[in-house]
Parts: sequence; structure tokens; C-alpha cells
Amino acid sequence: MISENYRALNEKLHRQQHAYGCSGSRWADLVLELARGRDLFDALDYGCGKQTLAGMIGHVIPIRGYDPAIPHLSERPAPADLVTCTDVMEHVEPEHIDAVLDDVASLARKAAFFVISLERGGRKLPDGRYAHLSVHPAEWWMRKLEARFADIEEFPQRAKTAELVVLAHAR
Repeated sequence: MISENYRALNEKLHRQQHAYGCSGSRWADLVLELARGRDLFDALDYGCGKQTLAGMIGHVIPIRGYDPAIPHLSERPAPADLVTCTDVMEHVEPEHIDAVLDDVASLARKAAFFVISLERGGRKLPDGRYAHLSVHPAEWWMRKLEARFADIEEFPQRAKTAELVVLAHAR
């Protein structure tokens, strides 16, 4: 689901840039609201980066982190009621998008929360490529999600410009 070269580039970026992989905490309030309102009792932060979401909500709901670019968080995770995947999908190599989405769907017992950037962004990988490798319109992402999940709830009022924010209910 990730090439070894790309995994190594992301690992290096995580080490070199303190702010890389820190956006999860931005979603703490909404994730807690969703968990409480839908009887979601544990969470998996898929592509957790520096685990800022867990730092904000871990005292309220059990949350585990998974990130293939961080060695101590790269072991295959167990399923959870809620899988969060914030600022991750746009970083996935194009040839691995379907496999990653299938993996998230297989790990989400009840729902998956996605925040997907729809723009290139300015951050670059150590090899000079933009870090957002998979930039597509919202409709493209919605088709991908609808193929894997039973129902999709959008939260446009919570999204920044050029961002898709959704809760996808497991089949």
C-alpha cells in the first residue's frame, strides 16, 4: 500500500519538519462529537503522523495510531469502531489509492472519518515532488468512497476551501 521509497521519503520528512503530520488535532472536537453521537467506542487514527489527534482525545476515547512512515507505528492495526483518516489520502501514491481505501474500509467496524485536501499544497518531499501526490476533485473521491461504504455524510461547514470532510458508514 506504499512503496518502500515513498515510505522512506515520508519518514525523513516527519523527522525533518516538526509541523509535518500534525493536522489531526484540528479535528478533535468533530471526531468526539461524531463518536459520542453514534456510539463509536474506540478509534484508529490511520496515517496518524505525530499523533496530535490522540493527544487531544485519548483521554475521552481509546485511540490507536497507525502510520507506515513512522517505524514504531507501522505494525498492521486492528479494526476500530471509528477509523480517522485526516490529511492522508492526498499523500497516497496514485497506484495505491484503491488498496488504501479498501484497507481503511476493512478496519472500520462502524465508520471512517476522512478529511481530504483537494489541492496540491506547497509542502515538498525530500526528492522535490509535492507531498500531495493524489489531488482529485471532491466528486472523484466521493465515487471512491461510495464504492466502499454504505452511506456518506458530508460536513462542508467544517471544511476549508478545497477540502472534503466526510463520515463514511461501514457496510
